Amino acid sequence: MGLNGLTAYFGIHEVLKPKPGETVIVSTAAGGVGSAAGQMAKIAGSRVVGVTGGPDKVRTCFEEFGYDAAIDYKGLEDIDQALAIACPKGVDCFFDNTSGPIHDAVLRRLNLHGRIAICGTAAYATWDPWHDGPRPERILLVKRATMRGFLTPDFEDKYEIAATAIAGWIRAGKLKYREDIQEGMESAPASIRKLYSGENQGKLIIRL
Repeated sequence: MGLNGLTAYFGIHEVLKPKPGETVIVSTAAGGVGSAAGQMAKIAGSRVVGVTGGPDKVRTCFEEFGYDAAIDYKGLEDIDQALAIACPKGVDCFFDNTSGPIHDAVLRRLNLHGRIAICGTAAYATWDPWHDGPRPERILLVKRATMRGFLTPDFEDKYEIAATAIAGWIRAGKLKYREDIQEGMESAPASIRKLYSGENQGKLIIRL
């Protein structure tokens, strides 16, 4: 019901707008935002593929969050092959929380009129110096695709609508979540490192 859920809601329902039967891929798929986004795409009738780090998180994607397929990017030598298997009909929507190599690989699987929502860049702890990578323009052009960054305050006038929908899904058992609770302010620096290394299990919360 907080920032994570609202962010997932607007990324799915205002930016990507997945249609029933389309393939939606979500990075950081077992995290606080990613897991909510994946479940919301599933509620919308899409086929949902998660990208996450480690076998435990892959299992969580299947058993708790209901993904149709999940990829452990940490255990792969070839993410392109894994995406080809998990997304045999390509990718229609991409909820991107990472940037980096995962983003580049998903771009190569993008379908005609595909949509990308840029929610985060967790693959990088800093952008100083700037990170170079493959250019997306040709793929966006040929596929007539759209890539849009967004921040949750962009949709402040729709907070109540989103919160009402999220509450209904939680009560109906359609939307599940995990919290990774750390104790005390002294745990904050390690928690940030945990977030960027992908060690967290759900939304990171520091209890004071």
